[in-house]
Amino acid sequence: QVHLVESGGGLVQPGGSLRLSCVAPRSIFRVYAMGWYRQAPGKQRELVAVVTSGGGINYLDSVKGRFTISRDNAKNTVYLQMNTLRPEDTAVYYCNAASSYNEFWGQGTQVTVSS
Repeated sequence: QVHLVESGGGLVQPGGSLRLSCVAPRSIFRVYAMGWYRQAPGKQRELVAVVTSGGGINYLDSVKGRFTISRDNAKNTVYLQMNTLRPEDTAVYYCNAASSYNEFWGQGTQVTVSS
């Protein structure tokens, strides 16, 4: 079983920042796309950001310019730097590792943006 270990969620005021981290096994991290999804109550899970093994990056439109995904190959870690957070960013955020035929998920970390 592949385990993705997430951290960094919490409660933050609107306009604040958080950085999420996800550590993956090296064998997975090297060849899988690494991404962040989120799911708010009553809503479908959506892709927030993804970085491929080759370094290509895509973002959800609503987070462009505010969130940055990056990967540190030495630490087998993918980050999601979230700036200028809004209440609508409130969700459970999930780390994801995906190939063409397989994918793995983290346990999720709650991000709450509220005064």
